[in-house]
Amino acid sequence: MTETYDKCFQAGLIIVVLLLFRGLIRWTKSELSPALRLSVLIFITLTMMIANLFNMYAVIPYLDKIEHLLSGVILFFVGQFILNKMAKRKGLGSMPYNILIWFSFFFAVAMAGMWEIYEFTVDHLFGLHSQNGSLTDTMLDIICGTVGAVVASFYLLYKARGLFAPKS
Repeated sequence: MTETYDKCFQAGLIIVVLLLFRGLIRWTKSELSPALRLSVLIFITLTMMIANLFNMYAVIPYLDKIEHLLSGVILFFVGQFILNKMAKRKGLGSMPYNILIWFSFFFAVAMAGMWEIYEFTVDHLFGLHSQNGSLTDTMLDIICGTVGAVVASFYLLYKARGLFAPKS
């Protein structure tokens, strides 16, 4: 009975998170890039539904590392979003792609580190074990986030140089 209640509660949380995300986007009158929208939806599906709702951490090897890899991609596009929003607000127009890539990359790496600081703090304050009590787990998580940001950097670099443009 308790397990059924937990699953229903988790499903409800998934719906609440999706609605909050949608509401935040509408409230800020923001337009998300297709890459950011897609990566967030994949991340939510992976973490909230596959991992938590269906308890797949024990079934899918390295699922946590896959999540951290994808979070690096998301954070890269969030950095891009923030810099573009700031430039637009200041009337600067579009940013040069090299500045956009470097800022977004460093933003993603910094946020991956901040997430691990958060996990460390919560683990120690509440006696949890999200870092498996291991520096290796923490470092691998940061490395996975960094690799995800590198992949997104190359995507944006190729996109900026027109290599993804359809050939005529």
